[in-house]
Amino acid sequence: MEFSVMCKTRHVLTLVGSALNIVLSFIVFCFLDILDFVLCFVYKVLDFCIESEWKNPSSGSYSAATLDGSGKIIVSEQGETESEVVYLTSTKFQLEEISDTLYSCPSFVTEVSNQLKKLTFDTITITKSTEKKKPTRSTITINSTIVKLLQGRMIGQYLYPITRWSDCDCQFCNSWTYSTKRTLFVKSDGPKDQAKEDVVFIHGFVSSSAFWTETLFPKFSSKAKSIYRLLAVDLLGFGRSPKPNDSLYTLREHVDMIEKSVLEGYGVRSFHIVAHSLGCILALAIAVKHPESVKSLTLLAPPYYPVPKGESATQYVMRRVAPRRVWPPMAFCASVGSWYQYIARTISLVLCKNHRLWDFLIKIITGNRIRTFLLEGFIRHTHIASWHTLHNVIFGTSGKLDRYLDVIRDRLSCEVTVFHGEDDEVIPLECSYNVQRRIPRARVKVVENKDHITIVVGRQKEFARELEEIWKKSTKN
Repeated sequence: MEFSVMCKTRHVLTLVGSALNIVLSFIVFCFLDILDFVLCFVYKVLDFCIESEWKNPSSGSYSAATLDGSGKIIVSEQGETESEVVYLTSTKFQLEEISDTLYSCPSFVTEVSNQLKKLTFDTITITKSTEKKKPTRSTITINSTIVKLLQGRMIGQYLYPITRWSDCDCQFCNSWTYSTKRTLFVKSDGPKDQAKEDVVFIHGFVSSSAFWTETLFPKFSSKAKSIYRLLAVDLLGFGRSPKPNDSLYTLREHVDMIEKSVLEGYGVRSFHIVAHSLGCILALAIAVKHPESVKSLTLLAPPYYPVPKGESATQYVMRRVAPRRVWPPMAFCASVGSWYQYIARTISLVLCKNHRLWDFLIKIITGNRIRTFLLEGFIRHTHIASWHTLHNVIFGTSGKLDRYLDVIRDRLSCEVTVFHGEDDEVIPLECSYNVQRRIPRARVKVVENKDHITIVVGRQKEFARELEEIWKKSTKN
């Protein structure tokens, strides 16, 4: 009897809590919609006053453009009668690399009520013509700011200064500007000349190579360090790596830079990959491009969400990652960082531009007794890098992951091991099992009482031994 009453009470409390969460979320995110709209124009004015550049807000006007087979892009702003012709200098760039979540984020009121008109956009008409066939047309939508950024890239100009006024100007964050090499920062450990095998470590979102070098690297056995050359990379836009403001931080750009800086830069021919969170997407893309070279694939908390048929892949994954709810707290943080560009830019302005102040305060509070490498990775990037990486990689590649996993299942024979923290609130545990369903030979290991970070931090010695066993087994096979 008492048990039945307790169950009913729990059920009622759950319903009340869910209803309260929905109501509070509606109020909070309506306010955030208004705040982000106001901040949009505040930054527009500040950018104009400080950088003498009048930039269209991302939720504002859209541009029409026509690309033809002769290598031209004809761009015209909405309302303009004349068009500007810009010649393409790179055929590698493809518009489909840009996620539509960058410029198609309806307000919370619009999404919930579904009564307001859908946002209307002018379109870019892409015209393909050949001598034998009549021109065919297909349309996509793109924000005018993206078009301007493309113009800058295509004619070799920067849309923004190398360092924007809202970015940090310290030597650490801008060390890449003093080098003629435009390569990523790579921390290596182990034998330099006679390494038998290489291991590439790829960190997650708003992190750095220190996630590996300050935790795992010191814990590997001397035998492992005599066999394996360990290569931990700072991704484009993060840590000590270049943070170009004319980059769109697409999957292609991230992968190209890893290939140039690590695989080519260190003469890597065959290698193991260890990747965390966002890095898992890059790891899959690299494995698909180098199927004969990858010896083992170790993924930690891979963000893989199978998309139902008929759904827009990018929008579906964005709503899974950022559901616009105030509870749990991690969902709220992800929602603010994903849906609100100018609130996110303000957070970046407070944290990243002033990271030296935060470093100083933490050292005073802790008496300089603890290392702050996790905080350093979290606040040493630019807003442009984090915003575009989030949308163009995590959301923008959601429609490609099925194909990547199928290629790894069918064409690669390497070991695939997936680790996931039981208490991970950032990437749900189901994502790892989704990978296993796609690649049946993948082995999923759930680590009890560990979350998105403590799956490595705090158990680095144990994890180092697990990695050594994976590499050893892969070598025998």
